[in-house]
Amino acid sequence: MFSKILIANRGEVALRIIRACKELGIRTVAVYSQPDINSLHVKYADEAICIGSAASANSYLNIPSIISAAEITDVEAIHPGYGFLAEDAHFAEICESCKIKFIGPTPENIRRMGDKMAAKDSAKKAGVPTIPGSKACVKTKEEAIKIAKEMRYPVIIKAAAGGGGKGMRICHNDVRLISAFLTAQREAEAAFGNPEVYIEKYIERPRHIEIQILGDSYGHIVHLGERDCTIQRRHQKLIEETPSPVLDAKLRKRMGEAAVKCAKAIGYVNAGTVEFLLDEDNSFYFMEMNTRIQVEHPITEMVTGIDLVKDQIRIAAGERIPYKQDNITFNGSAIECRINAEDPDNDFMPCPGKIAVFNVPGGRGVRLDTHAYPGYEISPYYDSMIGKLIVHGKNRTEAINICKRALDEFIIEPIKTTIPFHKRVMNNPAFIRGKFSTDFIERLFEKTE
Repeated sequence: MFSKILIANRGEVALRIIRACKELGIRTVAVYSQPDINSLHVKYADEAICIGSAASANSYLNIPSIISAAEITDVEAIHPGYGFLAEDAHFAEICESCKIKFIGPTPENIRRMGDKMAAKDSAKKAGVPTIPGSKACVKTKEEAIKIAKEMRYPVIIKAAAGGGGKGMRICHNDVRLISAFLTAQREAEAAFGNPEVYIEKYIERPRHIEIQILGDSYGHIVHLGERDCTIQRRHQKLIEETPSPVLDAKLRKRMGEAAVKCAKAIGYVNAGTVEFLLDEDNSFYFMEMNTRIQVEHPITEMVTGIDLVKDQIRIAAGERIPYKQDNITFNGSAIECRINAEDPDNDFMPCPGKIAVFNVPGGRGVRLDTHAYPGYEISPYYDSMIGKLIVHGKNRTEAINICKRALDEFIIEPIKTTIPFHKRVMNNPAFIRGKFSTDFIERLFEKTE
């Protein structure tokens, strides 16, 4: 086992990793940008090093500074968390070349699944259903129109190196396709340094279902059930739950097995998530694979009792996964609400600023992963997430009721947050019935405006 790990991240995920390390008896090194000097991950780590100014490019994306910090503090491994460098194959390779263990998948895993067309090809070869679409990246608008007419509208344009909704456009006709194609290319270039895009058939009103997997260095891969991530805005997840209210035991088994097939096809190691779209006929299609720990991993931990971050560290240290698929059990229902510093009544506009009042919920079945505290300044430089409210109940109805109660207890002032939005969702009849699709938020706001 490692004796010291550097966490190449900030905020609640850095705290999450520090806590796992402490429980494993591992010393930790935090890195931070100048504005983050008062962050809790800096206070709670055994050592901390400033790696640059506010801009991510000068700090949390600054590979030379992070590697220098790792070498100065003599760490054996780096955990990248999620975001920033977590899915950067080049960073993983540099860690390897410096004899520092990257706590995550191999550079080859990251590179393969980071290329959306290559990932789709891997899924196809593994016998996993994929969304119909172009066989390669589309170079011209003329080629795009030809493919769209063959598939029939609606179609969706996606960035080959993308994620998080960037470089993604839905098109219902030729005119929209031409303008969206050029816009998507520009956006993909700006966001990922790669303008390549591809086209898929657009599946209307789907569910977004992801499967958590773990793989060790000995070829053993298991899945830890699904997370329903359908409640999202502009392809950004806001609420996740497990189990999904629409999956029965047979479909859950099939999707879990498909995720494991995908992972085995590329010899995947460490934690990862295979994402699917589920249509109204309960047919599912591979969408992409995230080669890192997910923001929403705590709900899986709540129903399985498995600490995913500790397992990431153990796998990176060369240990075997200690359980087989049949040993993994799922108990109750869990829901996660992402609490962001955004104004849901003003198009979710970011609301950075200082927190004066921070009263957090507690009680049975409530977990709060946050780096915020009274007096903490929400920075305009980074993601607006304040924390994650995670609840667990014996069934979905109880989990929703616990979530309602916890949201009522949660007071953050004076900045605007998404707490009122989450209250609306938890009281929405369609959500309570489990009858919703990825356009739920748009429909919710349409009805109230």
